[in-house]
Amino acid sequence: MKDKNGQTLTSDNILNKISNRIDTIFLEFWLMILRWVGYIPIHTIRKIFYILSGLKMPLNSTIHMWANFFNPENIKIGHDSIIGDHCFLDGRAPLEIGSHVNIASQVLIYNDEHNINSPDFSNSFGPVIIKDYVFIGPRAIILPGVTIGRGAVVAAGAVVTKNIPDFEVWGGVPAKKISDRQLKNPAYVLGRPMLFQ
Repeated sequence: MKDKNGQTLTSDNILNKISNRIDTIFLEFWLMILRWVGYIPIHTIRKIFYILSGLKMPLNSTIHMWANFFNPENIKIGHDSIIGDHCFLDGRAPLEIGSHVNIASQVLIYNDEHNINSPDFSNSFGPVIIKDYVFIGPRAIILPGVTIGRGAVVAAGAVVTKNIPDFEVWGGVPAKKISDRQLKNPAYVLGRPMLFQ
């Protein structure tokens, strides 16, 4: 027997592939359940499901409705952070979101992408780290292997392909530095999220 790339498979390879396929089907089913949970307009109920899925987040942080995930057990969110509606959080590699982080609606955070130059179109993983007091504007895209520094700002619609230093404002496609953030010692609390969102 051969795999999709024409490699001959041993019986151990076949058993591993069967086991991996079963695990993948269960994960995909649970991700569908989490997608349905995203329609529940009560923060606490959604948080319970997300935490039971392995997502590490305190009760004083919030993920608004209609979020989607890959592998939530690799996602960690700090205190007093708010993730906007329709966001995508990728946990195929570690994703760390700090405290007092405000991520606007429809932000996509990826830590896996295909290697377009690989003969088998293989995956290329890279952790994403978002430090404390970061603001990410609507519809921004964060790509694998990126660290966004403390207090940095990502403008709406930006595509972040490289690390952003502390307290810098970046925007554009691909994102580059626009200016410095004037606030250098943030101590604010984002506070209560909107109800029924």
